[in-house]
Amino acid sequence: MPNVSLRGVRVLVVEDEMMISMLLEDMLNDLGCTPIGPATRIEPALKLVAQNGFDVAILDVNLDGAETYQIAAELAARAIPFVFASGYSADRLRDEYRSVPSLRKPFQQHELEQTLSAALGGPVAI
Repeated sequence: MPNVSLRGVRVLVVEDEMMISMLLEDMLNDLGCTPIGPATRIEPALKLVAQNGFDVAILDVNLDGAETYQIAAELAARAIPFVFASGYSADRLRDEYRSVPSLRKPFQQHELEQTLSAALGGPVAI
């Protein structure tokens, strides 16, 4: 069980697939988090990042053909933790982002909980 409590954590969701974002929102609510978004495109996501109204972000690596590394760079510059979510394995991420916690779709709620906990400074369960 992760040591970092997720109750009350505000999570920006950057995901372009409606069914996945709805499932993710349900999982986050079950964990006691407050979902923000979803942002389905790069520009709206960057606007939400600029508003800084969240604690951690979940980024789909690919939004309708556009990679989200620009969003990741902006989050990193602001020292806001984030995780990637993708149907691809973590070794397909750019080299500079391979140490970022990631979720491989499809994922379970306990995997989401562990990954968010790791991003927020908790232990990584193996």
